[in-house]
Amino acid sequence: MSAVAEIPVTPPAAAASTGPLQRLASLDRTARLRLGAAAALVLAVLVAFFFYGRQPEYRVLFSGLNDKDGGAIVAQLATMNVPYKYTEGGGAIMVPSDRVHDVRLRLATQGLPKGSVTGFELMESNRFGVTQFQERLNFQRGLEGELTRSIQALASVQSARVHLALPQQNGFFREQQKPSASVLLSLYPGRTLDRAQLAGIVHLVASSVPELAPSAVSVLDDTGKLLSQTPDMSGAGVDAQQLAYVQLIEQQYSRRILDLLEPVVGKNNVKAQVTAEVDFSHTEQTVEQHRPNLAPDSSAVRSQQVVETGGAPGAQPPTGVPGAVSNQPPQASAAPINGANPAPTAAGGVQGGAAAPGKRESITNYEVDKTTQVTRGGIGSIKRVNAAVVVNYQSVSEGPGKPPVTKALTPEQIEQMTALVRETIGFNKDRGDSVNLMNAPFLVEEVNTAEQPLWKQPEMIELAKSLGWPVGVSLAVALLLLGLVGPVIKGRKQESLEGGPRQPGAQLDAVAGEELQRPALPAPVQAQDLQPTEEQLRLEEARQLARSNPVAVASILKTWVNGE
Repeated sequence: MSAVAEIPVTPPAAAASTGPLQRLASLDRTARLRLGAAAALVLAVLVAFFFYGRQPEYRVLFSGLNDKDGGAIVAQLATMNVPYKYTEGGGAIMVPSDRVHDVRLRLATQGLPKGSVTGFELMESNRFGVTQFQERLNFQRGLEGELTRSIQALASVQSARVHLALPQQNGFFREQQKPSASVLLSLYPGRTLDRAQLAGIVHLVASSVPELAPSAVSVLDDTGKLLSQTPDMSGAGVDAQQLAYVQLIEQQYSRRILDLLEPVVGKNNVKAQVTAEVDFSHTEQTVEQHRPNLAPDSSAVRSQQVVETGGAPGAQPPTGVPGAVSNQPPQASAAPINGANPAPTAAGGVQGGAAAPGKRESITNYEVDKTTQVTRGGIGSIKRVNAAVVVNYQSVSEGPGKPPVTKALTPEQIEQMTALVRETIGFNKDRGDSVNLMNAPFLVEEVNTAEQPLWKQPEMIELAKSLGWPVGVSLAVALLLLGLVGPVIKGRKQESLEGGPRQPGAQLDAVAGEELQRPALPAPVQAQDLQPTEEQLRLEEARQLARSNPVAVASILKTWVNGE
């Protein structure tokens, strides 16, 4: 028979009074290490989750800043109580992602970042002994910087560079050269400059430099495209404003047609497209008209000149036959001044020496009736309008309970709609307008109404992303608890089942009280008149042994259970 060992048994009152500390003290060293490691890992995961959840995601606020702008932005961020950090190398400033746009807008109101543009403050750092060439060069650089700052103040301009060509003037006026300028613009994505803004930039540069003509200013974009035009804006080709004007006219005509026909044929049953030819050429015509000559009394006298010439007294013009007699000087007149004319002599002269006849000339200038008419053609006049309209078949119900059918419009209806469209667009046959209205059935595309799977919906994807981290942490904690704490709890339970605190003889009584159903033994006979069998006698002896010496029986059972 095996040796009998004494097993300490804890009273029930003591077992009930054991606390968590006593239970922890009763564990072996391996179990304590497992529990400590599990508690440390759980605490580390919780702390990491807490700090990771509180730490915001950082995004780039500005990059490629110089030291001056970087210092100004950092100082302003500290004033606004905005957390920030630098990237590796200090090339960019990062702030929390949810505050990027707000911080950019607030910094933009203060003009940050300003960039590395230097203006007239360059003149403040002149050293002693600066030459005239260096002084002129510093002035030119300062003027370029101030113009760059002014151009960058525009909302559409991201950055700009200004180059000025200021020739050195000499004392000869005819040999002096005129200055010129070039402007390189870099616009924000999706922004454009219209013609008026370009003209403003050109005149801004031209007005800032003496004797600089607007035609000598060139404006380019970052792709190398020339944006500037001539001062009178008479550039060749069609610009963006002209295209926008044509599109606006076409959209207005199309909208008018739809507003007029949709109440008749129904919404989405009519489509209209209008093409307009617009003339953007500059035309000027001068007409000068002259009316027929008017009567002198109804005409305006511009100038009048009268020339009158009279003969001298006693002067006699040469008369008679040319010769010696007629070439004799005239003699003194003896006749009175107011008397009758003397009779001519035989030699052809005048008796008595009469005066020579006078001469009178009158020149009158009248105003010429003239009409001058100057006609300038308007820019953007419509030369021709073409309209194309398609109308869907009309839906007609054939009776109650029957589905509607589609039928074509009658010729009278098509003619009426065509007349309405002509009146809507202001049809003019002389300029070659045309309207074409067609009636045809519309093709209806079948829309796939299959619902998107739940796991493909954007809402569920966002929900999974937001819950992924907490659920992952929870699963990790659960795995740690099951992997480290589970074996300890299981060993504790096994230990309580094998040698835990029990009442004296409680386990033996349970074993003795149980009626084991062994397959090799027959069931006990419960009859009163039968004699006990040998098996029953052995079982009774075992019971008596258990009652008399429970410790020995327990040691025997423990040996059996362990398989020794």
